Amino acid sequence: MEGLFLALILLPIAGAFAVYLADRQASVSVDKKNSWKGVRDLLVALVGVTEFALMCILTYAGRGLTLYIPEICGMGLRFCLDGFRSVYGLVAAFMWMMTLLFSREYLAHEEHLGRYYFFQLITLSATLGVFLSADLFTTFIFFEVMSFTSYVWVVQEETKGAIRAAETYLAVAVIGGMALLMGLFLLYHTLGTLEISKLLEAAQACSNKQVLYIAGCCTLVGFGAKAGAFPLHIWLPKAHPVAPAPASALLSGILTKAGIFGVLAVSCNVFWHDADWGFLIFSIGLFTMFGGALLAVFSVDLKRTLACSSMSQIGFILLGVGMQGILGEENALAVRGTLLHMVNHSLIKLALFMIAGVVVMNVHKLNLNEIRGFGRRKPFLQICFLAGALGIAGIPLFNGYVSKTLLHESIVEGIGHAAGLSGFLKMSEWIFLISGGMTLAYMKKL
Repeated sequence: MEGLFLALILLPIAGAFAVYLADRQASVSVDKKNSWKGVRDLLVALVGVTEFALMCILTYAGRGLTLYIPEICGMGLRFCLDGFRSVYGLVAAFMWMMTLLFSREYLAHEEHLGRYYFFQLITLSATLGVFLSADLFTTFIFFEVMSFTSYVWVVQEETKGAIRAAETYLAVAVIGGMALLMGLFLLYHTLGTLEISKLLEAAQACSNKQVLYIAGCCTLVGFGAKAGAFPLHIWLPKAHPVAPAPASALLSGILTKAGIFGVLAVSCNVFWHDADWGFLIFSIGLFTMFGGALLAVFSVDLKRTLACSSMSQIGFILLGVGMQGILGEENALAVRGTLLHMVNHSLIKLALFMIAGVVVMNVHKLNLNEIRGFGRRKPFLQICFLAGALGIAGIPLFNGYVSKTLLHESIVEGIGHAAGLSGFLKMSEWIFLISGGMTLAYMKKL
C-alpha cells in the first residue's frame, strides 16, 4: 500500500515529463505531428483516470496509512490518509480527471499545450501533497510548488490581461508564502513540532499564547491568500476571466480549498476551541462572504461572476471554521456544515466553470449582454447549469441547502451559546441571509 501511496504523488510528475516530451516530438516531427499529439492527449487522459482510480483504491483499502520520506529539505516529508484527507484527495483527483478530459476539446486550437499539460500535472501532484500532508512543513513545500506551477495556468493565453492577472496572482502567492513561512518558523520555535497530530498537545502545554497568536496570524495570511479571503482576494476576480475554463474550475474548486485546509489545520489544532481565534476567522469570513456576493451581483462577465461567487462561498466556509472556535465543544453543526460546504462548492464550481467553458468555446465571449440567449433550445446545458445554480443558492432538495442550513443553524446556536457575542451574531445572521439572497440573485441573472 505504501508503494501505491507514493505512486499517487509521483505518477503525475512522471506523466508531466512524458506528456511534455510527446508534445515536443509533435512540434519537431512534421510528418507524424498528429500522431504525437494523439499520444500526448492519450497520456494526459491516462494519468488523470489512473490518479482517480489510485485514490479510490487507497480510500477503500488504505485508511490510516502513513508515509515518511526522510532527508528531503532537511526535515523529510510526511503523509497520512485519514477521513478528511481521503475525501479531499478523492475530490481533487475527480476534478482533475474531468478537467483534463475537458481540456482536450476546449484547448484543441490553442498553442503551448505541452507547457499547459506539464504544469497541470505537476500542480495535481502538489495539490494532493497538500491534502495528504501530515505536518505543516510538508504542507508548505507542496503549497509553494502548487502556487508557482498554477501561475502558468493564468498566463496561458499570454494576452496583456492574462499577464497582468498572473502578476497579481504571483505577487499575492509570494507575499502569502513568506508570511506563511514566518508563521511556521514561530510555531516550530515555540511548540517544537510541526506534525499536525502533535500540534494540539504542544499548543495546550504552551504558556506563551501571544507568540501563538502572532504565528497563527502569519499562517492565516499565507493560507487565506490562496483561499481568496478578504482582503487578499484581489487575484480571484482577475485570474478567472483570463484563465482557460478547465483551469478556472480547479483554481476555484480545489486550490482555494488548499488554503482552507491550512486554516483548518491551524484552527483545529493550535487554536482548538479558542473563541478569540474563532471570532477572528468568523469576521474575515463575514467580509469575504458579503463582499464576494456583492461583487458578483454587479459583475457582467460570466467567469468573473463565478469567481466572485467563489470568494463569497469561501466566506461561508470561513464562517463555519470560525463558529467551530466560538461554539467550542458544541460545534458539531459548524464542523459538519464546513466540511460539507467545502465538498459541495468544489463539485458545483466544477460543473459551472465547465459550462462557462462550453459558452466560450461556442461564442468566444464572456460579457453577459453579448451572450444573452445562448442557452435557448439546449435542454441538457440548461439542466446542468440549473443543478449547479440551485445547489450553490441553497435551494431545498439540492446539496448546497444542507450545508448552508447547517452553517446557519450553527450561527443560531452561537447566539444562545456565546452570550458576549449574541448581538454580533444576530447581525451576522442577517448578513448571512442577505448574502444567500444575493447568491440566488446573481445565479438567476446568469
